Amino acid sequence: MQRDAMLKQLGYIPNDALIEQLKIIETNTSGYEKIQKHIMDLHDSLKVNGSFVALSNSVNSFKIKVEAPSVEMAEEAHMKVEHFSEKFKVTVKKLENKDTYYIIGFYH
Repeated sequence: MQRDAMLKQLGYIPNDALIEQLKIIETNTSGYEKIQKHIMDLHDSLKVNGSFVALSNSVNSFKIKVEAPSVEMAEEAHMKVEHFSEKFKVTVKKLENKDTYYIIGFYH
């Protein structure tokens, strides 16, 4: 998937700075080419829970933000993240006391 298309699917308006940030995140995400499609599928799946995948501004990673409007929807979003991690062998790091994860990358 081209970077412009990926940024648009994540809800961004592509520009040079965002394309450069995405390049850095791609390089920093181990096995990115194996999990790229799954990251986009997770993003689409999380939308129904008021949650999403985005580019992190503080870490060179994709972040998963759970912003569900109810406890039930938040629990479902967290289960989707866990399922994504287990099924596609993707390491995610949950921030303590926050509903935010970082996608570290593919593991073997």
